[in-house]
Amino acid sequence: MNYASEDLKHEHDGILFGLKILDAMVALLRQGKHINKDDYKEIVEFLRLFADKCHHGKEEGLYFPALERGGIPKENGPIGQMLIEHEEGRKYIQEMVAALAGKDIDAKAFTAAAENYASLLRSHINKENTVLFPMGDKAISSAEHQHLLEQFEAFEHNVMGPGIHDKLHGMLDTFEEKYLKNV
Repeated sequence: MNYASEDLKHEHDGILFGLKILDAMVALLRQGKHINKDDYKEIVEFLRLFADKCHHGKEEGLYFPALERGGIPKENGPIGQMLIEHEEGRKYIQEMVAALAGKDIDAKAFTAAAENYASLLRSHINKENTVLFPMGDKAISSAEHQHLLEQFEAFEHNVMGPGIHDKLHGMLDTFEEKYLKNV
């Protein structure tokens, strides 16, 4: 990889795939079909760990500061907007968690939060992929990109833990088979 954004775009693909599974699960919930509540909890956990803790963690702690050093503004700029959207996404994750906290799923609350989250993240990813990342590719040096890629790898190992990425992608494979193959 030549650019740190390539790693982040690859993660975007995983997030979008998780959102596709979430959409299928929400559709079944809207139809009144029974799904194991643990599956809902697991897809929310995927989004919390992979999209927020790992992906947004890399952006907030490593990538965005490098962009700022390269001259891209945070305040009243694209980085600030992305940070606002990260916080909004966390709010929707908490709403989904709350909707799953009782004995039964609060279907109305869960579907609203899930749909809002999916819409936000799809728009957010599009903005990063088409606006912010191309800006970042130009704003920081090749050496800085390589340094970021090394930092991303260390982040995954130290913050997420060994094997967590594989576990999360395995969850997506299981859910793909369960919720997308017959759609």
